[in-house]
Amino acid sequence: MASAAPQIDLENLTTSPTADKALEQWYNENPPVQDADANPWDVSRAELYSKDLWRAPFAEMRAKAPINKIEESDYGPYWNVTTHKPIQHVEALPDIYSSEAGGIVIADPNREDEFELPMFIAMDRPKHTGQRRTVAPAFTPTEMKRMEDEIRTRTGEVLDGLPWDKPFDWVDRVSIELTTGMLAILFGFPWEDRRLLTFWSDWAGDVELTKAPELDEFRRGILFEMGAYFQRLWNERINAEPTPDLISMMIHSDAMSEMDHMEFMGNLVLLIVGGNDTTRNSMSGFAYGLSQFPDERAKLQANPELIPNAVQELIRWQTPLAHMRRTALEDHDLFGNQIKEGDKVVLWYISANRDETVFENPDQIILDRENARRHLAFGYGIHRCVGARLAELQLRILLEEMHARRMQVNPTGKMRRVHACFVHGYREMEVELSRY
Repeated sequence: MASAAPQIDLENLTTSPTADKALEQWYNENPPVQDADANPWDVSRAELYSKDLWRAPFAEMRAKAPINKIEESDYGPYWNVTTHKPIQHVEALPDIYSSEAGGIVIADPNREDEFELPMFIAMDRPKHTGQRRTVAPAFTPTEMKRMEDEIRTRTGEVLDGLPWDKPFDWVDRVSIELTTGMLAILFGFPWEDRRLLTFWSDWAGDVELTKAPELDEFRRGILFEMGAYFQRLWNERINAEPTPDLISMMIHSDAMSEMDHMEFMGNLVLLIVGGNDTTRNSMSGFAYGLSQFPDERAKLQANPELIPNAVQELIRWQTPLAHMRRTALEDHDLFGNQIKEGDKVVLWYISANRDETVFENPDQIILDRENARRHLAFGYGIHRCVGARLAELQLRILLEEMHARRMQVNPTGKMRRVHACFVHGYREMEVELSRY
């Protein structure tokens, strides 16, 4: 690696507060001012997701103006793209709609700030191609087959450790535990420290943190600690024989072996957030979603052959990342809308997966939906999620192992959703188990 991290005491790493708790405290001290005249189509507002109020504005946009421009928001002006076809169209034109020019989230990067974390999902060709190819071998069908037994064993162990006689937090005991364990395996990360991956993921991936400048220095410190920890793992493996873990793959690749430290950290953030937040919130979404449609749940319980398609339908219904952002590199006509060079174009996957012209009764979970695989939760085109197969495998095994135990998950109603317009998911979800 081309440059090293600042000096970090790896024996005394920061482990609190969580990003969620820090933001909660910041909002208590800086309560947001409610704008009575806010544009109802400004779907960047975090409360739409934490209060589960996002469906109506997206449905209205899909019906009246699937592509429309918001002139004022907390994140500046941006275009909403809310339906399936134009999102695929934008994703298929990466030379016009850049991931690198403005990043992949609705919040703008601070280009004057030296603390910038390049990552291949936020790169354009050709650099994106080389770095993606480096990590892609970790997610081939052959690798999935190799890891399946280990994933099944770990999933069974987690489920067997759950209490049947009292409520517990499904997010913490199942969703976080399974996804952080999987990340630890992928990175060859010390097992006893695996919960650090969740802590770092939340600090790295929360778009709302851009509104809290007072937390910026603290966040940087945490990410430098993450970088230093992984730098140590890199140094331990740099002269070792190649192994299937992601760090070894980076070390032994032409595209990533000479990354500077900020680029190394950026790609770590991508792989950690991508492997943690998305699958974590899908696992939680499965538990909640099935409870909302008891007839469909009963259908699945009676016919486990539905599980592979059910995984696709539940991912569609949950959509764990609400959006991706692109920046126009030139003037372009997008289905009659005049996009100008430099415009921010936000692709709302969460809305496209409810597109009535593609999915009949889209707000319903229909586990045998014939076209469930058409969902855009993994993106489309050259930036489609590199770890999609692994996510699908983990989710399929979770449903299979729950079925093997005749385990039904019953949310009690006590839950807290993520307060953000990027990660769409759950902070806490109290549940009780029953057998069927």
